[in-house]
Amino acid sequence: MATAVSPLAPKSYPEMPELEGVQFSTAEAGIKYKGRTDVLLAKMVEGTTAAGVFTRSKCPSAPVDWCRSVLKSGTARGLLVNSGNANAFTGVKGKSAVALSAKIAASALGCEENQIYLASTGVIGEPLDAEKFSPVIDELASMSKPTGWLDAAKAIMTTDTYPKIATVSVELDGKTIVINGMAKGAGMIAPDMATMLSFIFTDAAIDAHALQDLLSSQTEASFNSVTVDSDTSTSDTVLLFATGAAKARGIEAVQSSDDPRFPVLQAALGDLMQNLAQQVAKDGEGARKFVEVRVEGAQDNASAKVIALSIANSPLVKTAVAGEDANWGRVVMAVGKAGEPADRDRLAIWFGDIRVAVNGERDPDYSEEAASEVMKHDEIIIRVDLGLGSGENRVWTCDLTKEYVAINGDYRS
Repeated sequence: MATAVSPLAPKSYPEMPELEGVQFSTAEAGIKYKGRTDVLLAKMVEGTTAAGVFTRSKCPSAPVDWCRSVLKSGTARGLLVNSGNANAFTGVKGKSAVALSAKIAASALGCEENQIYLASTGVIGEPLDAEKFSPVIDELASMSKPTGWLDAAKAIMTTDTYPKIATVSVELDGKTIVINGMAKGAGMIAPDMATMLSFIFTDAAIDAHALQDLLSSQTEASFNSVTVDSDTSTSDTVLLFATGAAKARGIEAVQSSDDPRFPVLQAALGDLMQNLAQQVAKDGEGARKFVEVRVEGAQDNASAKVIALSIANSPLVKTAVAGEDANWGRVVMAVGKAGEPADRDRLAIWFGDIRVAVNGERDPDYSEEAASEVMKHDEIIIRVDLGLGSGENRVWTCDLTKEYVAINGDYRS
């Protein structure tokens, strides 16, 4: 695990309010790491509903397969997560490991195995020894508490340099409901329906189908809009749980996406998910710069997204950012290779507020000094106007440094 905390890490962490209906505990099970927590158990009250989005990788991990299967029930009582081993590409052993993990957790929580959700993160191809959960599971179940969000986020870290948590509150029926979340991820980040690992909880009562609609509606503009290195993980998982505890405070359940309160929940959840997604980009392996790529004037929004990702994923663009080099020619290259409609002679490019190119050539007022000054900032906006239509989109990424190579060259050792 990386030792130096990202310079883009938050200066402080939010105060996470207690969220009625869920409790956490962590433990050291020795999955891979020594001297740190590597297992998280979330215990949820009866009646909790669940929703999930997962990787579209054709080589998904065993926990992803498990979660897809149990999600059909729409209910949850427990979430068991380990770091250090992804339990991916582990064949029959992987299937056996998730079955045993669920059995161990269900026994400790007194619920059905199909009410247990599982997630694993770490090395691919190494069998997971699920027996390591047995010595710690009873303590995890008995020592759980409604606080400890930061500790929970720390337990699921791999090459992350800081834990990622966020919270939002929103008014429903004149009363407050809470949405809290955590995420992990620093490398192998180019989500496809989800991101690395993220677990979000609310005390609102929401029908399972409406909860799935809620999560799915906010994924594209958040977790699917962040990339560190263009690599989609085998383990990408986002799970959203609604404990329903707010019903006791007189807040009626949201039964469908037609509920007039649904857009309020969408806006709040979207804010939280975008917060977490940006934290992931800011903790990209070896990152020193956070980059927002904005594309406007595209043929449509989908085309703008493809072009934005082409820029954000370009090693040449990312290394130019790392070197604080205002090399707009690399942005031109990334636009041109995206395979989307573009007109060289209508293209305009900005670094921050400095327009560096317009009408297919260098801006006549171009200042190398001004553009270079923008590149010294910790957070940089690269904006492109294609001049073709009204399509627009944005994605978040980071620079590509020598440290990224060092981290991944040593990852399994």
